[in-house]
Amino acid sequence: MCGIIGYCGPKPAAPILIEGLKRLEYRGYDSAGICVGNNGELNVVKRKGKLQVLDAAVPADFPGWYGIGHTRWATHGEVNDTNAHPHIDRSGRIAIVHNGIIENYSALREKLEQDGHAFRTETDSEVIAYLLSTLYEGDLEQAVKQTCRILKGTYGIVAMHQEEPDLLIGARNGSPLVLGIGDKEMLLGSDVTALIAHTKQVVYIEDGEVVRVTPTSYRTTDLGDRQIDKRVDTISWELEEIEKDEFRHFMEKEIFEQPESIKRAMQGRVDHEHATAHLGGLNMSNRELLEIERVKLVAAGTSYHAGMVVSYLMESLARIPCNAELASELRYRNPIVERNTIYFVISQSGETADTLYAMRELQRKGARVLGICNVVGATIPRESDGGVYIHSGPEIAVASTKAFTSQLTALYLFTLLIARMRDMSYEQGLNFIEALDSIPALTRSVLDRHAEVEALAAKYCRAEDFLFLGRGINYPVALEGALKLKEISYIHAEGYSAAEIKHGPIALINESTPSLFIVPDDGLREKVISNMKEVKARKGPVIALAVEGDRDVAAIADDVFYVPKAGELVYPFAMMIPLQLFAYYCALQLGRDVDQPRNLAKSVTVE
Repeated sequence: MCGIIGYCGPKPAAPILIEGLKRLEYRGYDSAGICVGNNGELNVVKRKGKLQVLDAAVPADFPGWYGIGHTRWATHGEVNDTNAHPHIDRSGRIAIVHNGIIENYSALREKLEQDGHAFRTETDSEVIAYLLSTLYEGDLEQAVKQTCRILKGTYGIVAMHQEEPDLLIGARNGSPLVLGIGDKEMLLGSDVTALIAHTKQVVYIEDGEVVRVTPTSYRTTDLGDRQIDKRVDTISWELEEIEKDEFRHFMEKEIFEQPESIKRAMQGRVDHEHATAHLGGLNMSNRELLEIERVKLVAAGTSYHAGMVVSYLMESLARIPCNAELASELRYRNPIVERNTIYFVISQSGETADTLYAMRELQRKGARVLGICNVVGATIPRESDGGVYIHSGPEIAVASTKAFTSQLTALYLFTLLIARMRDMSYEQGLNFIEALDSIPALTRSVLDRHAEVEALAAKYCRAEDFLFLGRGINYPVALEGALKLKEISYIHAEGYSAAEIKHGPIALINESTPSLFIVPDDGLREKVISNMKEVKARKGPVIALAVEGDRDVAAIADDVFYVPKAGELVYPFAMMIPLQLFAYYCALQLGRDVDQPRNLAKSVTVE
């Protein structure tokens, strides 16, 4: 994996391919390459490292009007020029790019080597080019279909042949692929961001489908040659939304966009008159909602932490058993699907492989599965039984920020809806809505004091280890704060329930290991303060996020960042913002690649 772009049309292909790959940089990668067809020849340039290295290696007059490009995030084989995509067959007539993992590549490679094929790379993807070469009989589309019937695993493939100019063949199984329809030109990409500079008209390719693309036409069929009529969708994003504007990094921009992105997630969904929420995309009647006896939230990474926060909220307000599950573990645990249980799968991209496969497994067992997603038209919202778009706008930085708070917002609204159908009174509903309405201003007031967080980062960014500690609904916020710090600064950080510190982590406390405590004004405040004292007694540096006016915390902590007083259940929003800023400023101080941290990818489409 990671990013794919293909082009055929009247314009020189190379600049369009490079531009498309630049739009996909946010996904994370370690090498890149392009292949352009011209006058019966395929010309390939690929380089280890960032795109500027590839761009510098591509001649200014690189000829050709159709081609493919790829940014690679290594899964099989080390990072070098040879293992970068595109891959070509032994004859040099066929080129492919591939996202995903071919599970049976070892057996296929062994068979092909026995037949005399000499492989050049360590990748699983190269077997696709060699299979196409052995199966090609003058029709690239049929060769791709035959190859796909042999492959086991996940793939998004785009192939081209020097003897079939102005033709691209795309195929998908478990790894996203999108067709962009332009003016006498066509594009293929793994993400709509690669296409948006040229068109807003797109067709989402589904698993098991193959698309034949020329500059003026496309045709989609299945592996059995049955034609499939596809709907053309319109991308709602504007090109300007994927630019950094005046910000230094996309991550910085996305942190500061949160007051607006949270507002968008709520827009049109809060019913003040009846003190409830409207979420029409759930595709469930009031009677079906009333029959829910349990809620399970399935996700990975940052989205999992959002689910954990809401599990506390839902049990507190709606009085429904609720728990968050790691998607990667759920699928292989042979999950028990219970009656009257609703499942939410949460994914910013809507393509997260672990979450998507867990959703499909739950659906095979008869579960109703709803999606919480940001990317319109992604696989999870298309295949789920309903759900909620969070409308964050494009999130480009690899480390998720605004999607986290927007996921919380959507699930807070669902909690309000369910709670009002049960034990929550009208007055309680209005009070909760008032708290929700306060969140954009609350987060803005925290962002206005970003310089204080920057000063804290400058003081502590040289620490080699960190502990993040919280209780109750803010325990998952501590986990997310630790994740953000290690993702982009590479500082080792662990999140714990503050109550658990005495059950092991306290052994890590020393004068050089800071502990960051989340101390809202709630029912667990005194408990957390006691845990702070335990750390101070062992000479551990203490940073605290506390509520304005809390002198008890100030008397213990070495440094305090204060958030405005708010409703107890919305403190996760107020506490998360300074943790995101702290991670960002630490990474900045250390000279890290903030938007594209090492070894990480934005949309993890492999297991």
